[in-house]
Amino acid sequence: MIDTHCHLEQKDYDGKRDALIAKCIASGLKAVVTCCARPQDFALTMDIAGKHPNFVFPVAGIHPEFIKEVTPEETETFLEIIKRNRDRIVGIGETGLDYNWIKETEWRKKQKELFIRMIRFAKRLKKPLVIHARNSPGAEGMDAYEDSINILEQEGAKCVQLHMFGASQLVQKVIDNDWHVSLNAIVLRSKKHKKIARDMPSDRLMLETDAPWLAPEGWESKTNDPRAIITVAEKIAKIRKTAFEELWQQCGRNAKEFFVLPVKI
Repeated sequence: MIDTHCHLEQKDYDGKRDALIAKCIASGLKAVVTCCARPQDFALTMDIAGKHPNFVFPVAGIHPEFIKEVTPEETETFLEIIKRNRDRIVGIGETGLDYNWIKETEWRKKQKELFIRMIRFAKRLKKPLVIHARNSPGAEGMDAYEDSINILEQEGAKCVQLHMFGASQLVQKVIDNDWHVSLNAIVLRSKKHKKIARDMPSDRLMLETDAPWLAPEGWESKTNDPRAIITVAEKIAKIRKTAFEELWQQCGRNAKEFFVLPVKI
């Protein structure tokens, strides 16, 4: 009943955010965690959260995809802004490694440096981490999932959400570290994500949409939205051979506890 990862600041929602959030509330959702992934989106993200208190909760960070765009000076300024707003932010991210959009060795090294910095920053603020890891399709030799997990372990990261995590071969490491995984509509079609949905402990699973992207097949529009977590939950419940309501409630409790959200489940 909580969408733990979406992007309400995206232009897809211009002119219809308030109406959409009203629909989300009417559908039974208890909260939405929206992710500000670069400095220029911060003001709008905080404005959305301010207009919908105790329903929209922001996390903020620098997506690894934007490593070439955000200068070191802008990074410094942004981290200071996040620090000043720490009481209004429920997590740091999304941060991590993206080998799909960033292919140069030099820039991947810079991603890792920023990732480590964001992990340490989250520790200082005592905030959970929202992690993005993505490989380049068909690439060999470099693995963003393995590298991300290694860095998280080296840095002793504890409160971790692996957003849209797709490395089924690494699930045991995730479990051993007591980290969380959130899944979206990709679980409707991806065998790897179905295995993760099956194998993760129920108290370590969360629901997400990554909206406005990844709308489920047959969704009412090409633009996804937080209500799609219902479809995601139905699929995961089927995969795990458990009752929908049981999974729905458990994932909601997991999200509430992970992000320390002041909502009733």
